[in-house]
Amino acid sequence: MSESRPPFPPFTEETAVKKVRGAEDGWNSRNPERVSLAYTPDSLWRNRAEFLQGRPAIVAFLTRKWVRELDYRLIKELWAFTGNRIAVRFAYEWHDDSGHWYRSYGNENWEFDGNGLMARRFACINDLPIAEADRKFHWDQSVPRPADHPGLSDLGL
Repeated sequence: MSESRPPFPPFTEETAVKKVRGAEDGWNSRNPERVSLAYTPDSLWRNRAEFLQGRPAIVAFLTRKWVRELDYRLIKELWAFTGNRIAVRFAYEWHDDSGHWYRSYGNENWEFDGNGLMARRFACINDLPIAEADRKFHWDQSVPRPADHPGLSDLGL
């Protein structure tokens, strides 16, 4: 049986929003193996200046990422969609092992196969140092972002 991850393309606004929220919830789990299952086995990525291919590379990348980016909390927002492609903007907050906080901003372009698995992901990301008092993402890290927590637009980001 082939793998699948609904919703499937072609996307509507409703299904694209569901896909984006599913991705946000997955990444907020900080579980590299779980996250990798949303991608095709040979998925192609560009993340900043790093190029990856395949689930083992994705797992290795995410493992390194979440060892370095502590107390990671992410919000994604749909930007545009068509057919089997979705564009999102996102921000996430984290701190390093020295206690310095950052808000990382970015955009991603996603392309899905017919089974709803992401075949290509291209991410551009910039990091902004912030004071801990300037954090905006406040929810229990052990659960997905609550439905009543503001999104990026609501937070003025």
